Amino acid sequence: MSLTGFLWVLIKVAIVVNVVLLHVAYAVYFERKVIGHMQARLGPMRVGFHGLLQPIADFVKLFFKEDIIPSQSDKPLFFFAPVLGVITALASLAVIPLWESFSLVNLDIGILYILALSSVGAYSIILAGWASNSKYSFLGGVRSSAQVISYEIAMGLSLVGVMMIAGSTNLAEIVNAQSSYPFILVQPVAFFVFMTAAFAETNRVPFDLPEAETELVAGYFTEYSGMRFGLFFMAEYTGMFIMSALAAVCFLGGWRGPNFWIFSHVPNIVWFLLKVYALIFFYYWVRATLPRYRYDQLMSLGWKLYIPLALANIVITAIVKLLI
Repeated sequence: MSLTGFLWVLIKVAIVVNVVLLHVAYAVYFERKVIGHMQARLGPMRVGFHGLLQPIADFVKLFFKEDIIPSQSDKPLFFFAPVLGVITALASLAVIPLWESFSLVNLDIGILYILALSSVGAYSIILAGWASNSKYSFLGGVRSSAQVISYEIAMGLSLVGVMMIAGSTNLAEIVNAQSSYPFILVQPVAFFVFMTAAFAETNRVPFDLPEAETELVAGYFTEYSGMRFGLFFMAEYTGMFIMSALAAVCFLGGWRGPNFWIFSHVPNIVWFLLKVYALIFFYYWVRATLPRYRYDQLMSLGWKLYIPLALANIVITAIVKLLI
């Protein structure tokens, strides 16, 4: 690789990492503000104008907070678990095309790469639950492993129809295949299954059973504090960004917007981020609206509803492609 090419890669890495770090810092803030207003509260107001400096205050607090390590924990795994979650989350960003011709790596198997890393990321939760030597953490890890097995299948199957229509697993090519219309118009069932599975993959309400504060204290990260706890938070909110970005790319046309009047002059990155943050807002909305499912209901939905729906969508998509 030439020096110019290497420098361009470094610049792209810096852009992507900074976008994600800003997202993580302020996604928590906006979630607290949005849910606060939905519940007739104001949310954070103390630090800065309308609490805008609250994420910085939270970071400083976590950075200087005492790092408590259980005496009977499996210390190497206890240290490694949150790092694994952050590494897999950040590595998934490499193939996300933020705008046309801009991604860290243009892999032909972009979808499979993200699905593979999301599966590996689940080991972070499982290892944290096991290494903590706490029954609450262990139950959270076991729940997460079963949840991932169930909903990873539904998520992968929901994307098969998109790959069939686009004829590729390359994310940039999938966006280009939506030049005439977004795939959500022809794959609404797949979009529904994908978004539901994304809630389970990122351990968000109503599928946050691995945490389940009312049952498991804090689930898999009960024994974590300080920056190690912050790393789990970073991995979760980065995962939300990745799942929302994948939904925007596969179903909503990615960086493409309306190609008429003033809309045609809006930068590609603006359209992409608008779609991503609209989906993230949906995460917040659901959290403020729905209660947590029981664990048997969660597993029943995955195996008895979403997987059959995704399989039916594949069959119907194949038949339509053959007829057309």
